[in-house]
Amino acid sequence: MAHVSDLIATDIEQYLKAHERKSLLRFITCGSVDDGKSTLIGRLLYESKMLFEDQLAAVEADSRKWGTQGEEIDFALLVDGLAAEREQGITIDVAYRFFSTDKRKFIVADTPGHEQYTRNMVTGASTADVAILMVDARKGILTQTRRHSYLVSLLGIRHIVVAINKMDLVDYAEKTFRAIVEDYAAFARQLGLQDVTFIPMSAFRGDNILAPSEHMPWYHGTTLMGYLETVEIDDARMQREPFRLPVQWVNRPNLDFRGFAGQVASGVIRPGDRVRVQPSGRQSTVARIVTRDGDLAQAVAGQSVTLTLADEIDISRGDVISTVDAPAEVADQFETTLVWMHDEPMLPGRPYLMKVGAKTVTATVTAIKHQVNVNTLEHIAAKKLELNGIAECNLSLDRPIAFDPYPHNRDTGGFILIDRLSSNTVGAGMINFALRRAHNIHFQHVDVDKAARAAMKGQKGCVLWLTGLSGAGKSTIANMVEKKLHAMGRHTYLLDGDNVRHGLNKDLGFTDADRVENIRRVGEVARLMVDAGLIVMTAFISPFRSERRMARGLLEADEFVEIHVATPLAVAEERDPKGLYKKARRGELKNFTGIDSPYEPPETPELSIDTTACTVEEAADQVLAYLEQHGLIAGRAP
Repeated sequence: MAHVSDLIATDIEQYLKAHERKSLLRFITCGSVDDGKSTLIGRLLYESKMLFEDQLAAVEADSRKWGTQGEEIDFALLVDGLAAEREQGITIDVAYRFFSTDKRKFIVADTPGHEQYTRNMVTGASTADVAILMVDARKGILTQTRRHSYLVSLLGIRHIVVAINKMDLVDYAEKTFRAIVEDYAAFARQLGLQDVTFIPMSAFRGDNILAPSEHMPWYHGTTLMGYLETVEIDDARMQREPFRLPVQWVNRPNLDFRGFAGQVASGVIRPGDRVRVQPSGRQSTVARIVTRDGDLAQAVAGQSVTLTLADEIDISRGDVISTVDAPAEVADQFETTLVWMHDEPMLPGRPYLMKVGAKTVTATVTAIKHQVNVNTLEHIAAKKLELNGIAECNLSLDRPIAFDPYPHNRDTGGFILIDRLSSNTVGAGMINFALRRAHNIHFQHVDVDKAARAAMKGQKGCVLWLTGLSGAGKSTIANMVEKKLHAMGRHTYLLDGDNVRHGLNKDLGFTDADRVENIRRVGEVARLMVDAGLIVMTAFISPFRSERRMARGLLEADEFVEIHVATPLAVAEERDPKGLYKKARRGELKNFTGIDSPYEPPETPELSIDTTACTVEEAADQVLAYLEQHGLIAGRAP
């Protein structure tokens, strides 16, 4: 008996090792609503014997309750896990499933077909090697088919299967199949899709899924499973690309070991190879390739390893280790393709966090070059980007990063944008190329710097940023503060919201996008004035926290003083010195803060002034007292 047990254990061990050595293919199913995506995945799980008896029993019960196929198993219910999906018969969220065959392991993402869930489809497609685009043989190529095809091409998925499904409902007609092939092939040429395979099938009946269908003797191509088991995986292709290792972690367990851990994004590396660390550009030689199971003679794309180098050089999380002879590019301004994934629109000039691999930097969309109508591929003008919108945008970062254009390397060329306040992911993008200005424009060194200019004036440059509703008293208080500082012999300048719109910002209106740009420009001017050693006062409504935070980020920590002129709306409206509230109430003035456009009060201002409880002079004295207490100005003469 012991001998039999040993044989069984040996067989199990050999099976597990063989399973580990199988390659892994990631693919998605996409297409229009009710084209059969979930049914196809359910069929694959069922045919690959990846269901337990209790799962099968549950889906049989659910088929009787929710199914649409009479007494037969509704395979879609194996994937549609949300109650809302089962009730409506649609896919809402991205569902991931694992299965395997004797030749390969698979992870499949079932993505939503509805246009409103485009962002979910992008999420599922971001790591896929293959896209199975489902087409209902009765309906042919639909608008959503074209939309998903465009997204697939945009995301760099190189292998496309056009699965012409429900052939059983058109009597397996070859003519129907050929017409759809011709129609889609013409559209694929517009997108530049090259590797497209057409398979006629019935996911419900199992035709051409695992075995050739006896109902379609006119079709002599591959079955779906035959294709999935033999198509080249991107990891194999990426091994032929130049070496890239984005550093995820600096491994320093003790003083005798310092390694740089991450997953090899592309290429092959061996001990003794020369490498370049970017963006710094420093060079060294690989000493060891360390893993938990021991050192390796080489590491290839897809493997997670720790590299040790022959030289002690400064490397941080987010840096990229590249091959010397074909390094990654380095820049801080790019043309990108951006997919917006948040309910609140993207506005140029608003700062976001950008995450590329393990690197996080501050990014600003400087311009929307054009938005893409995904249904017609037409380029249209846009000032903002709404949910599910796709646009070509220029992006500016606060520091250079190492990157590759997305078509060359998805790991080092793809990024996400994160809202700085909520930490929500709001956009996903692809770097197309570095802008020429990123390489041609550099900071010029000057000998007379900010400290020298401030010392000559006997003061420390700073910005007093007054924010509040229209009529709150910002300009009046700022003017009084400047008068008092001037009397003290201080060098100042007042940037007033109305005054800058006569020149610097005369081209801007009062939409949310224009307000963002208005504050961006003022923030940059204020920064230059602080660099000149001035005490700068700004009197702007500046309604959005994100823009005030952007202005703060341009300066050093003690150079920005946010002052909330905290006048209630009712009081400001009662004052109404310019008659603007009355116009807004009559509908004559659109996008007016406090009426039909929001005001986001500061959460932690350095100073808050209640103008209902003090005079203008008392408010100005509060500001001066703050400056004295924090060493921004010397005490006033008696």
